Amino acid sequence: MNRRKFLSLASTGVLAASASVNCRSAAAAENPEAAGVLHDSTLCIGCRSCEAACQSVNAAILPKPENYSIPEKPFYDRSVLATKRRTDFQRFTVVNRYDMEGRRPVHRKFQCNHCMEPACASACFVKALYKTPEGPVLYRPELCVGCRYCMVACPFFVPAYDYDNALNPLIYKCTMCAPRLASGKLPGCVSQCPEKALIFGKRSELLKIARERIAESPEKYVNHIYGEHEVGGTNWLYLSPVPHALLDQPQLSSTPPPELTTGALRSVAMIAGIWPVMLGGAYLINKRRERMAEEEKQAAVARALAGATAPEKRAGQTAEGMPQSRDGE
Repeated sequence: MNRRKFLSLASTGVLAASASVNCRSAAAAENPEAAGVLHDSTLCIGCRSCEAACQSVNAAILPKPENYSIPEKPFYDRSVLATKRRTDFQRFTVVNRYDMEGRRPVHRKFQCNHCMEPACASACFVKALYKTPEGPVLYRPELCVGCRYCMVACPFFVPAYDYDNALNPLIYKCTMCAPRLASGKLPGCVSQCPEKALIFGKRSELLKIARERIAESPEKYVNHIYGEHEVGGTNWLYLSPVPHALLDQPQLSSTPPPELTTGALRSVAMIAGIWPVMLGGAYLINKRRERMAEEEKQAAVARALAGATAPEKRAGQTAEGMPQSRDGE
């Protein structure tokens, strides 16, 4: 590759890297038709039917489905609720129980919240994670480079990495059952909730339902719809009889994460693009110096050889001009 071609490709890489860090999602603006789910903790009984449904629906895309399609303990076994769990590469959702003094336990479902302006997507410089206008935040494994920036960026600690796969480790998270939504079906967890603790619908309508429930039963709910404003809003919303912080819901501002990281991420992209140019430029300069040094060396050797042969030529010429001795007559 010649220097001109290298610099041309490197410059293109800088522009591509800068353009790829469009931290504000194209789907960030609230879409009144975007889908969402409302989880009412006052109705959830911790039956884990949603976990079973999620596992069944996603068995085909979970790693090693032949090993993980059946959990270590049956889904009807509620003893697992004694331990706080989180999602991982084998399961997209879990239910946790929170024991409250003087009242019955409260259960909360944990999965991807499908932020309206997802931090995971803004941190992903190859756009393997992206927000769809329909609501779900989806993942393109063929683009993933395994940097795991999404795991660091997510304020809800959702994206999970398959550390057991050394050849092709991927990120795993809830997709809100996007393939089912595309075919007119409910998300698996919603379809199997026996207590109707999960309601699927347009986010705008879910907010109305949540406000009506709070207004009708103020003694039953805290006056806070979690996900309405947190991190710019999420497509998964929550109602609770106790402060959401008691259910391990992170206390977050209403500022979307991309607004906080735009400058830094653009700098990362520029550095990632400029660094090869700088290294390439240094390499070309060093190669030019080496070539010039070699040329100077060869020139010096030629001059030295020329200087060494000059006296010999002069000596030979003198010898030819001298008269021969008598012995040689």
